[in-house]
Amino acid sequence: MSHQHQRSRPAGSGTALNEAYDTALLDLDGVVYAGGEAVAYAVESLAEARAGGMRLAYVTNNALRTPDAVAEHLTRLGVPAGPSDVITSAQAVARLVADRLPPGARVLAIGGEGLRVALRERGLEPVDSADDDPAAVVQGYGGPDMAWGRFAEASYAIRRGLPWFASNTDLTIPSARGIAPGNGAAVEVVRIATGAEPQVAGKPLPPMHRETVLRTGAQRPLVVGDRLDTDIEGAFNGGVDSLLVLTGVTDAAQLLAAPPQHRPTYVDRDLRGLLTGQPEVEPAGDAYRCGGWTAAVRGGRLVLEDAPGDGGDALDGLRALCAAAWTSAGPGGCELETEKAVARLGL
Repeated sequence: MSHQHQRSRPAGSGTALNEAYDTALLDLDGVVYAGGEAVAYAVESLAEARAGGMRLAYVTNNALRTPDAVAEHLTRLGVPAGPSDVITSAQAVARLVADRLPPGARVLAIGGEGLRVALRERGLEPVDSADDDPAAVVQGYGGPDMAWGRFAEASYAIRRGLPWFASNTDLTIPSARGIAPGNGAAVEVVRIATGAEPQVAGKPLPPMHRETVLRTGAQRPLVVGDRLDTDIEGAFNGGVDSLLVLTGVTDAAQLLAAPPQHRPTYVDRDLRGLLTGQPEVEPAGDAYRCGGWTAAVRGGRLVLEDAPGDGGDALDGLRALCAAAWTSAGPGGCELETEKAVARLGL
């Protein structure tokens, strides 16, 4: 899949995805776990994919936790992982900063332990105050207990003309109790105070993809995620294939409305999708067919014209709907009425 690729329907795959690709670049929140607990089918699906020879790498925009802490959490959930299997946006932003500054440079670190560890790994010295003579400001997610005064330190330093880097700009982060403000919300606070623009490393931007490929040596990577604007767009920007799983933030209606850079190569319910091939979506006149379902655009609405009598797999219906919606939308996002068609799938 090339960067300019205009995907008009989900792709099929005659072989299981864990055989067609050598490395899965897996998002964590909403894909492998949610609120600290493993997502249904994740543990056994990943074990089977690994047993079949696929390398598993865990790629997270969350800069708070160290790779050691993430690997320990995964192992505790039953997904054996070592620190080298985890790639964080803190590591990606630390490389960006290290490319700009001399070794040993001081960096004002606004974030948690994951950010400080990543900066030290690149030979930089994290400091806490704008008055500690830093050469740059780096901002990463600091967790719910981040003191408001940290944003003031960042603002003082940036207003003095220091370069500003951010690990990622996800506005929200999922938690066990619901959706909380993410690093992007904290970056907005500093942006409002300074009028400055940070250089950003995390998904969907190229530095994160580069960091991941450098650390994994992936030849045929498959990005696996639940967010269109980070995981899927990151795969698009990196020119690699992607699998969207419906266990996180993206629902069927959002998928149908996706503009080209947010359209995944494949879509599946959960990580069991790694272990199977993917059905083809076939044109049928001016409609699209997948596994007994037929979808089309009729009178400005997306409709399911035909559904298998046995109920069939509703996901095949969604794949057919994607083809009809994306073809109709062309280079934009689909604005057709989709509610009834989605409701009929019963997903």
